Amino acid sequence: MKTFTFRKGGIHPPQCKNTAEMPITPAPQAPLLTLLLSQSIGAPSKPVVKPGDKVAAGQPIAEPGGFVGAWVHSPCAGTVKKIETVRTPQGYPAEALTIERDPQSTEVFSYPPMNPADASSEDLVARVREAGIVGLGGATFPTSVKLTPPKGMTPRCVILNGAECEPYLTCDDRLMREHAPEIAEGAFCLMRAVGVRHCYIGIEDNKPEAIAAMREAASQYSGMEVCVLRAKYPQGGEKQLIAAILGREVPSGALPVSVGAVVDNVATAFAVQQAVVLGKPLTGRVLTITGEGALNPGNYYVELGTPLTSLLQTDERVDKIIGGGPMMGRAMSNLDTPTTKGLSGVLTMCLGSMPDIQPCIRCGACYSACPMGLEPMLLARQSENSDWEYAARSGVMDCIECGSCAYTCPSNRRLLDWIRYSKTQVRKLKS
Repeated sequence: MKTFTFRKGGIHPPQCKNTAEMPITPAPQAPLLTLLLSQSIGAPSKPVVKPGDKVAAGQPIAEPGGFVGAWVHSPCAGTVKKIETVRTPQGYPAEALTIERDPQSTEVFSYPPMNPADASSEDLVARVREAGIVGLGGATFPTSVKLTPPKGMTPRCVILNGAECEPYLTCDDRLMREHAPEIAEGAFCLMRAVGVRHCYIGIEDNKPEAIAAMREAASQYSGMEVCVLRAKYPQGGEKQLIAAILGREVPSGALPVSVGAVVDNVATAFAVQQAVVLGKPLTGRVLTITGEGALNPGNYYVELGTPLTSLLQTDERVDKIIGGGPMMGRAMSNLDTPTTKGLSGVLTMCLGSMPDIQPCIRCGACYSACPMGLEPMLLARQSENSDWEYAARSGVMDCIECGSCAYTCPSNRRLLDWIRYSKTQVRKLKS
């Protein structure tokens, strides 16, 4: 069995896939759902309903705020209660729309089912857009935009990301084990949408059951194959995945399609299949609840807008909760907040006291670990000194925020935090 991997940098943190053998189960349905209007990396969506309106399950309730944006749909039948400003898990203000569930209503909205073998590329892309599908690996880039490459760039293949290299998270693993045929059909939809004949499904070698399930499902389609990846973090990074499977390096500042690849997560492919074949918009997702402080660990199908307070049960030892995994996730300062399209997991941690930050000893560990070949120590120092122009010239925008640098730092320096801050400031310079 040939295995693939990227060559530059990377680390091997403990996998901690404690929920890998826990099947996907439906999460309890909350009486009130709060849908953030910012559900993608693009412009916030604009409500198309108002307080007092009755809505069906699956009905569109907010339209994209721009070309790079996403529709938002109601996960349940009910009544629009209010549109107001709420707090995100990190404490930032954001507009949201609250729906009160009507347990007596069975009204459901759906789109006309399509046969992907007969549908045109334009119809498939339009369905992906109207179904509100974004990248479910965490980046939340609108999938319809990714399926519409810039002029002069021609896709040659689709790559499905099933690496799930982030420690603790197992939602993609379970999805591939339990819904491999649907994921493969979703991959076929993506191939048809961009007009390519090849699809590579990258899965790390620590997921043998998922590999077997996806190989069987992929065998039903011409040009679709599973590529086994060596377990190494961040193998699931878009550029690292392309380097491992295609042996090509995406240039600095360029899109993956510049080297002929369109990359989507396996959960995104599942959502595409549901939208195209069944006419179901994106109203929920699978996420992992895990960590030593979680009293209800597992993989759950959760309706978007479900309050975290009704979803997560923790013991008193928990002193940190992270949205996502421990490497790329972000600490939550507010649990009175809803789930979103980009939330792949909730990690509870019992850390005790944090180690003290020490001066940089110039050991070079962060440089050796960086999969992008950057100098994290230098970038962090530039951020501390507010030297944004120098940071931009040093390639700070190429950072994929994997956290490998901070993980390897013997001085416990918050390298990723400084680099993230620098990236926000550099974006302001360019705007």
